[in-house]
Amino acid sequence: MRESIEEGLAGCGLRLLGDVVTRVGDESELSHLYLAGNVGGEMWDVFAISPEASDGNAHPLDRWTRRVLESLAQEWNARVLFPFDGAPWHPFQQWARLAGCGRASPLGILMHPRFGVWCGYRGAFVFDAAERRETVEPQVPFACDDCTAKPCLGTCPVGAVTESGLDAARCRSHVLSDAGKECRTGGCLARRACPVATQWRQDSAQQAFHTAAFARGSDSL
Repeated sequence: MRESIEEGLAGCGLRLLGDVVTRVGDESELSHLYLAGNVGGEMWDVFAISPEASDGNAHPLDRWTRRVLESLAQEWNARVLFPFDGAPWHPFQQWARLAGCGRASPLGILMHPRFGVWCGYRGAFVFDAAERRETVEPQVPFACDDCTAKPCLGTCPVGAVTESGLDAARCRSHVLSDAGKECRTGGCLARRACPVATQWRQDSAQQAFHTAAFARGSDSL
């Protein structure tokens, strides 16, 4: 199954970022979740030429994500959950941690041990679990622990990024203001300052799309 999921996702510019055995919501039975996500600019090349990207309607990336992942889920006879479905929100960061995909950086984005802050989670395919034991979070390297310079903390022009995390309201207010044009058009300055996994950094068009969507409170990062 894993190989089929990897191949199916690759055709959409996505990757299998990890899998976990856990309970979903209030369900009593364990499920096997396969986490689908984007890395660097791989997804952008596919999404940018999709009907959703150019139809002028709201939430283009979320709509594209739903279409392609629901199609794959139907093929595999699986359910699919999304991080943008609304309350109660699915705990994607918790699932990602269990899958060994890192911990939250000061930006609020998970610091992946390989891809840094340049990956995101699009959905989770849910299958019945063959195993009867829940996944235990593995110990994986966390680059933020070894980063002494921490340029993300000093780069945000309004101090929205701190050791305690991201002040989302302050960040949104700045990005939507005249003073926030650089973040709005080129992507978050603090994120761009991160020295980890720079080979996976997204181009300015993709970063600007995600930053603008975050500021509007729409489309997941």
